Amino acid sequence: MAVQCAAETEVAPQDRFDYFWNQRGEWVEEPNVRRGGESGVQRVRGSDGQLLYAKRQTGHIYRSWLHPFGRPTVLREQDALIGLTALGVRVPEMVFCGAQRDPVHKWRALLVTKSLDGFEEIEHWLAGGGRERHGEAVYERVLKDLAENLARMHKGRWQHSCIYIKHVFVRVSGEGEAATAEVALIDLEKCRQRLTAQRAASHDLKQLRRHSSFSDTDWKNLVYFYETAFGSAIKGL
Repeated sequence: MAVQCAAETEVAPQDRFDYFWNQRGEWVEEPNVRRGGESGVQRVRGSDGQLLYAKRQTGHIYRSWLHPFGRPTVLREQDALIGLTALGVRVPEMVFCGAQRDPVHKWRALLVTKSLDGFEEIEHWLAGGGRERHGEAVYERVLKDLAENLARMHKGRWQHSCIYIKHVFVRVSGEGEAATAEVALIDLEKCRQRLTAQRAASHDLKQLRRHSSFSDTDWKNLVYFYETAFGSAIKGL
């Protein structure tokens, strides 16, 4: 059974699922066993030669009160990608998403997204001298864009739920005063909506603080930009 991808106007055809399922490429994330199945990510090429990332899963599910018998996690990530894109949060662009019943693994599932061209993990950018090369004013723009993307996500009551610094990507274009800084968020398979924006914000910001190496000064700047964009203070920060 093919599951409709909400990013398309029609049910994804079987041949499209098979096309991406049969693609092979370099493993970015080796298949690991969790959530009752396996999940891994490969770099592949689309029919037009474009670089894509294919998350390939077998029997990899999550359970919730809406889905007590389990649902492929890529479908939750699909929901998040669609919801966050509508809010103006910068996330990878989805190319294809589908899931099929499978007699061996119960489910086979795929999520294919476009490469974030020009982006790199923020910690790699910092380690490579990005802050020093572009200057403090540009680094402030990085923090501001990160804060504004997080605030848009949380104001929509979406909680990333796994907001480690390795899931924050950055792209800086240009030099000096003309430089632009863009931040994107990845790995949304645990993303879900909370009852309130405050709950989503509190969880993610505390988690980001624990799983990042921001200095106290940088963290204070990030929180300032965040609370300005969010419109209120976040308890416990």
